[in-house]
Formats: sequence, structure tokens, C-alpha cells
Amino acid sequence: MPTTHPDSLPLNDIVSLDACALSKAIHARDVSCVDVMRAYLAQVDRLNPQVNAIVALQDRDALLALALERDAQLSRGESLGPLHGFPQAPKDILPVEGMVTTKGSPLFAGEVSQADAIVFERVRQAGALFIGRTNSPEFGLGGHTYNPVYGTTRNAFNPSRSAGGSSGGAAVAVALRMLPFADGTDMMGSLRTPAAFNNVFGFRTSPGCVPYGPADDVFFQQFSVVGPIARTIEDLGLLLSVQAGFDARAPLSRRNDTPSDFTSVLERDMQGTRIGWLADLDGHLPMEAGLLETCAHAMRRFETAGCSVEAARVDFQMERLWQAWLDLRSFTFAGANAPLYRDEARRAKLKPEAVWEIERGLRLSGEDVYDAVRERSAWYRAINALFTRFDFLVMPATQVFPFDAAMHWPHSIGERAMDTYHRWMEAVVPATMASLPALCAPAGLGPNGLPAGLQIIGPTQTDLAVLQMGLAYDRASGYSRMKSTLLG
Repeated sequence: MPTTHPDSLPLNDIVSLDACALSKAIHARDVSCVDVMRAYLAQVDRLNPQVNAIVALQDRDALLALALERDAQLSRGESLGPLHGFPQAPKDILPVEGMVTTKGSPLFAGEVSQADAIVFERVRQAGALFIGRTNSPEFGLGGHTYNPVYGTTRNAFNPSRSAGGSSGGAAVAVALRMLPFADGTDMMGSLRTPAAFNNVFGFRTSPGCVPYGPADDVFFQQFSVVGPIARTIEDLGLLLSVQAGFDARAPLSRRNDTPSDFTSVLERDMQGTRIGWLADLDGHLPMEAGLLETCAHAMRRFETAGCSVEAARVDFQMERLWQAWLDLRSFTFAGANAPLYRDEARRAKLKPEAVWEIERGLRLSGEDVYDAVRERSAWYRAINALFTRFDFLVMPATQVFPFDAAMHWPHSIGERAMDTYHRWMEAVVPATMASLPALCAPAGLGPNGLPAGLQIIGPTQTDLAVLQMGLAYDRASGYSRMKSTLLG
């Protein structure tokens, strides 16, 4: 049986297709699923050794056999869905049936998952083929992707620099066209930081937009979300249309979403849309030299798209928000991982930042946690009030450009010392703590030639509107079309 369509595109042209175009080409049989698999595996062979984005690669012959099955299905007029024949590599944090899920920790280095997380179940059912995992820091902690199991993932634009995290492997794989698009998770910027560092889009969805689970903490899962990473807004919408939607196993997932909207109604006239520019939160956030200026220059593109832009200020003491976040984050992490800490042998294999979070969380009282919840509620009221004046809020996605990959994390920004391992990522906390949808969109290159990103933040549960704003901004800016020199 022939494995290549007679008019199939050259392999390097296949990986140049955006995901939406790839799906159409596969279903029109302009390309075979086997050639798609070969093309992406060749791209992985060529570029992954330089960046270490995709790990736990699966057997090549088995993958090609699965791709051949996908072609046979199409020949019978059968399509599993929009991702039919798509190579994918789920982030190494949530479980995938039959694959090792290490969470970047030596404690789980040989642990093979027995079932898919809901989001991976949906992607698999839509026709995707899993070629490996994308790398993540240990337990997803920190905004820099390195761990003792698989090593360090390097930046797509400069391999000497950090890829960001925790979805660092996913962002690099997408930027370098080793995947059509990818999934990520986001608690403290894990979709947004790597997207900014690698000049792609990363979307922190509203809690409940994409089912998170099944897991033991489904009723408490309010901070971590699943979302897409892609090179275009249309591609984000395509993957999100598969990821999103209610599932009874995830009781906080939403019934009122229409996932197909993410592909069918992205076009919207933004004339007169009001944008509030939060900048560095009145000087509260230290910023690396040149970053705020790069983002401010990118803000002009909203005006090109027909929006009005004004400076915005939240009436809230931002240090209160940070302290509440510290308590809620430590409480959540300690609750999930305290058994590892209490086992002395396993504790010795935890990274210092994980031990710090657990010990801090175990010291908190019930009153401490409830006080943090009160502060979170007060923060939501304060930022929600701004949406009476503005349709969207925008601020930098990061406070630094991609830093030296040999560093664990930035210990200072300018002259200001960082008092925790994640203080340099504080810019992502406002959206997380208010449960607001936040899209990281490319903001161009800084004076050092490294990527920057903007967060486009919408009101509660306005995921589609945020993508619509992102599409208008992207068309006005064109920053997402800048490519890494590694692509040749």
C-alpha cells in the first residue's frame, strides 16, 4: 500500500503549515498522515537536540504505523475529528494513558499512567497521535524549564537562554514547528511566561472552560487551568475547540460554553474598544531595562486596530495581593504533596523550592488561609470595577527577558532583590488571583533581540472575546510572524 499521496507536499512545507491549514490539507488528502508524521519527526530530529523541548519520544515505527491507520480511516471516509493525524506531545504534568508522567521529578521517573487526563482524552479522540511529552520543571514549579529527569529546555530564539515555564517544552516545540500546536497548564504564568519568551501565543483560560482532571482535588482546583499554545490565534481556537466543554467528572467545568465558537466567530470589529494599560502597576513591578518600553511600543498596535488606550490603575495595595497569593499557593501545593515531604527518603529527592512551598504551607492555620481568600475576593472586586471603564486590560506578561538558561531563576531585577524563587514572575498573579482569562500575545523583540509578550486580560469568563481581541491585535502588529533563526 502506498504511504505517500502522489501530490503530497515536501516534508519541510508540511511543518510550515499553520494548524488550521494542516487540518484542511489532511482532510482534503493533499497530504498523508504518514508524511505529516515523517515531517514532524524530521523536524524534531533536526532541532530538538539543540533545545530539548520534546522528551520521552515514542517508537518511530509504531508512530508511522498509527499514522498509516489514520490514512486508512480517511480512505474509508472516516475522520476522528479536526486533529486527525496531528502529532502531539502532551505536557509532562498531567497523565497520559500508556506513557510515563514524571512531572519532572525522579520520584515518578518510571511511572506509567493508566488513564488520560480529560483534556488528553479529548485530543486523542479528535485524532491526534502522541509522539512524546513536552518538558516541564519539577512539579511545574518555577518559570524556567529544567529538571533532574530530562534536563533543561532552551529558548527557541536563543538556546543559551531560558524557555520559560512551566510549559517551556510546549512553547519551544510550537515556535520551532516541531508540533502544530501544544497544550499547557497555567497556575502562575505557566502558559504565559513561555509564550512570551518564545514569541508564540499562550492562553490562560478561565477556570472551568477546559475540564481539569479527573483528580482528587476537583472541587478545589481553582488556580491551575489547561489551555492552548499556538503560533496563530486561529490555531489557538482550533485546539481550544477540542479542549473546552463540560465534563461531569470535572464539577467546576462549564456547561454554557460552545466550543465551536472558538473556530467560527473569531472575527470581530474592535473599533472603539476600550483598553486599560496597567503597565508596571504604578511601579510596583520591577522591570528589566527595555522591557516596559518594548511593551509600551507594542500597545500602539491596539490603536491601529481601532481601540482607544488609556492608562489604568487598580485601587489596591499590590503587596497584599502578593502575600495572599503566597499563602494560597503554598497551602495548595502542600496539601497535594505533603505525603512526599513526610517520607524522609522521598523528601531528599524534592527540589528546594518544593520543600520551601510544602513547609510554608504546613505552617499556615485555617485562619491564615481564610484571610488570604478574603484578600483574593477584595482583589477581584477591585479589578472587576475597572471593567466598567475598560473592555480589556493589558500589561506585560513578564518582568524580564529570557535569562541565562544556566540560572535557576533571576535573583534580582535591576537593583531590586527577589525575596522568593518566583517573585520575578509577579506580573502573572493579578489575572490568576481574579480567575480572569489572560492571553499572552507577542510584543516584538527587545533591544537585546529577545522576545517580549503582553497579557490581554478580559472580564470573567470572556474567553472568546479575549481571543477576538488577540486576533485584531495580531493582525495590526504582525509580531507573531517573526521566526527564530534556528528555523533557517
